[in-house]
Amino acid sequence: MTTTAPVPTYDEDIYADEALLEPYEHYRRLRDLGPAVWLQRHGAYAVTRYADVKAVLADGETFNSANGIALNEPANSAILGCTLASDGELHAHLRQVVAHRLTARSLRPMKDLVTEKADELVEILVARGSFDAITDLARALPLSVVPDFIGWPQEGREHLLRWAGANFDSFGPVNERVEKALPQCGEMAAFGAEIVRTGNVLPGSLGASVLEARDRGEVTTEQTMMLMLDYLAPSLDTTISAVGSAIWLFGQYPDQWDLVRNDPGLVPNAVNEVVRFESPISSFGRLVTRDTEIDGVPIPAGSRVVVNYASANRDERKWDRPDEFDVTRRDAVHQLGFGFGEHGCAGQALARMESESLLTALARSVTRFHLGEPERALNNLIRSLGALPVTVETAG
Repeated sequence: MTTTAPVPTYDEDIYADEALLEPYEHYRRLRDLGPAVWLQRHGAYAVTRYADVKAVLADGETFNSANGIALNEPANSAILGCTLASDGELHAHLRQVVAHRLTARSLRPMKDLVTEKADELVEILVARGSFDAITDLARALPLSVVPDFIGWPQEGREHLLRWAGANFDSFGPVNERVEKALPQCGEMAAFGAEIVRTGNVLPGSLGASVLEARDRGEVTTEQTMMLMLDYLAPSLDTTISAVGSAIWLFGQYPDQWDLVRNDPGLVPNAVNEVVRFESPISSFGRLVTRDTEIDGVPIPAGSRVVVNYASANRDERKWDRPDEFDVTRRDAVHQLGFGFGEHGCAGQALARMESESLLTALARSVTRFHLGEPERALNNLIRSLGALPVTVETAG
């Protein structure tokens, strides 16, 4: 007979402004309460410990994405059938349409271009001396790479960052941010539908290959529109978050920056540690398809589960010194900031390439980051800075 544990509850709103600004104490309390905790305010179970998060992400049959990645029904209804909100054969099929364009091997021809753009950008900003690490650095490189890669036409690009942020905001519980985000998501969907209708994409791009798959009958017109949008927000916001957080952290921990400067081979591990320490995406939801349990806590069929990557990446049960930023951490590669399992971030190879290129370029000339007052960009899912004034010190 299986022994089940009582279900602990948590009454605070983890999507309130104050909680989004300072989430880690909430996460620690949730981890201490149990392997699955009932969020009274949101009608869902929070899964916050590393081992349990990984187990849930590995079991797509029980913890389903097809109807459950958002904590509100309008958002779930709007994204039914997209890559994020699908499972099993449909998910594998949709992902396969674009997977060949997103592997590390397929992206290798882009490496020279990304490195060149990163080097040019860093040279300009270092010569300036002072700049905003978010608008001038973290956003600048992805915006110069991602839209062309996806194939978006020039018109409409001014809306991409706003739409990407709204996309993630829309997945939270019904709050003011969701109410503002949903109409903007509608704008993004309408724009994507128009692109599919007109075929107005850049030749040779990911979008062009999706349209070719549609023409071969491999995907429907609606799926084509979804695929055109699925990789926009993650490809922009994960990189922007990671790069901005990296500068913020290296400004606070100059000894860690010295380690990277003295050994540029640490850059990939440093990116993993940044993503562990300040996970770009805090969580995604799942819908439970059958009565189950999480480490003894009963979870009934039909329940919503919030799978919290950011908490898992600070779990004392997994990590030694979880609240210390350490670019030499040997197991940083096991961070869950890019997800895990069949829904692991398909665009992470490009995000890594951009982040690593910028840090490598900065390490050649910058000895110190002197930080101004940071400003958080509040979002239901994305952990990111909205502004970060910085003055750089160079060896010369």
